Amino acid sequence: MKLGVLFSGGKDSCLAMRRAEGKIVCLITVVSKNPESYMFHTPNVHLTKLQAEAIGLPLVSVNTEGKKEEELKDLAEAISEAKEKYGIEGVVTGAVESVYQSSRIAKICDELGLACVNPLWKKEPRELLDELLKEGFKVIISGVFAPPLDRSWLGKELDKEMVRKLLALKESHGISPVGEGGEIETTVLDAPFFSKRIEVVQKDVFEEKNSAVLIIRKARLAKKEI
Repeated sequence: MKLGVLFSGGKDSCLAMRRAEGKIVCLITVVSKNPESYMFHTPNVHLTKLQAEAIGLPLVSVNTEGKKEEELKDLAEAISEAKEKYGIEGVVTGAVESVYQSSRIAKICDELGLACVNPLWKKEPRELLDELLKEGFKVIISGVFAPPLDRSWLGKELDKEMVRKLLALKESHGISPVGEGGEIETTVLDAPFFSKRIEVVQKDVFEEKNSAVLIIRKARLAKKEI
């Protein structure tokens, strides 16, 4: 089956791509102007162009104002374009627990006659985080949106200690270790299917009450580290 991946450049879409059974023929990205989008990952989504180059797949990218429910029309447009250009028969999502997101994506796929593939659905957070480490993904925290998470987490790479801290926060503060409640966002700088890694050249931090975002201003492709 030919598949397109709903691709944000974060850990979930990348891991879903790794797990999906089928032929991945393109990536599909919706770039929201609304940083509080109900549907779409926003921190550093502009890097998907560079990530697509590292992966070696075409990218279908559309913009949206990010208005609740209306942004679904833009998502449908992007998926429809991928179907027309690349003949996709199904769409891969990185949904883990969000019924809001998964139900709306499934509805669009059904209307377009496409399968909706959710490789991560209802998987244990610990299982997903451990798999990212085992498979050699390089993932950094690029956004935090719930106390006690703060700017000190930004730019930190996902490792065993980070997994331990995230699991502890689930117990102490009810925070989803994989950020399904919007508590954290991530950016993938390297993955098993990248031919090159992403190297961050310039970055800034934007901070306001109860949230902070690492903004990657400039990045480039570099040789993979041995």
